[in-house]
Amino acid sequence: MAKIDKEKKVKLRVENLTLIFGKRKKEALAMLNKGVSKEEILRKTKCTVGVNKANFEVYEGEIFVVMGLSGSGKSTLVRCLNRLNEPTAGKVFFGEEDITRKGNKELQDTRRHEMSMVFQKFGLLPHKTILENAAFGLELRGDPREEREAKGMKALETVGLQGYEEQYPSELSGGMQQRVGLARALANDTDVLLMDEAFSALDPLIRSDMQDELLEIQKKLKKTIVFITHDLDEAIKIGDRIAIMKDGVIEQIGTAEEILTNPASEYVETFVEKVDRKTVITAETLMFRKPTLLQLQKDGPMQAIRKMRSAGLDMLPVEDEERVFKGYVRLNDVLALSKAGENSLEKALRTQVPSIYKEYTVEEMLPLISGNIYPLAVVSRETGQLLGLVTQTSVIIESTRYGDEEVSQLKEKANEI
Repeated sequence: MAKIDKEKKVKLRVENLTLIFGKRKKEALAMLNKGVSKEEILRKTKCTVGVNKANFEVYEGEIFVVMGLSGSGKSTLVRCLNRLNEPTAGKVFFGEEDITRKGNKELQDTRRHEMSMVFQKFGLLPHKTILENAAFGLELRGDPREEREAKGMKALETVGLQGYEEQYPSELSGGMQQRVGLARALANDTDVLLMDEAFSALDPLIRSDMQDELLEIQKKLKKTIVFITHDLDEAIKIGDRIAIMKDGVIEQIGTAEEILTNPASEYVETFVEKVDRKTVITAETLMFRKPTLLQLQKDGPMQAIRKMRSAGLDMLPVEDEERVFKGYVRLNDVLALSKAGENSLEKALRTQVPSIYKEYTVEEMLPLISGNIYPLAVVSRETGQLLGLVTQTSVIIESTRYGDEEVSQLKEKANEI
């Protein structure tokens, strides 16, 4: 799961997107705009609010997951993005173009050249070969046969189905059929993929394999993907960011870590309470930034003692003149150097200490604290610069459910160290 740079280009932008089902849509929309509840609107107008004023942006190259339980409006929402469902109100921008303003021909061109869709039901044509199915969107687009077959073969190779091109859908397993559906979307070479519960019909093991396959493909192709699911574990595994929906409303948007650590509503909190946080929470969340530092070439034993007293600590991290993390020094060792008249910290430096990157999860950090008395140093992958420290206590607390008394005991133990 990648971290998204929020300076990236916005590929899709949705503004106040609303979809109402029923004959009295205008009346229902007016009531919705006045704050009338979904239930009251249904009772008075017999209209159902499928999507209620959705607002979000999807960045170029990210997997944006929309998730929720059955009836939350997630599939209804994604079908509004290419107007398979016609929005009642609001706008959908693809780049700078408002899709909701396009005529039928322009919309058809958008669907064929700019947005592909992968459905839960594979939708393969039984009388066509796997290659013909993969290239079917290109056939509809009017591409020459030789060109579409070449693109179809390339897409089949991307999803690992080379050698199956002459077979028919009935000769393939469910997982392989879903790969053909994905290949068909990839063959169109559109900028955006809309995936509506694409893996929901698959057995758990096959589903996990397809999730892995999608992530591998994404590393190479860097498509912009809107992925719909009802499975929180799936959302966490593949999503760069997640939007959680309830009753047509987007309750919260954020990374899995942001949602777990700061749920926006009681519903979200309940929804995510059974997630194994060890696999999601990272060093970036747990670390404390701007720790007191010693510089190997600049600070001697007396300066180290002064900084330790000021910080109330008996050990400090050390960096070199290039600000690269080098290790730790401990108070007892520094006192011994001072007594011996040494002017350098070099002899007190402990370099055999664990360092990690900010993407490390609690699950990955747990083995590193065993038998280790030092905080985990979080360093930059590119420069080796110290970004912050993760204490053993914070790792233990985050990995277990403790009561207040047990937390206090852990803190006392950490202070003793």
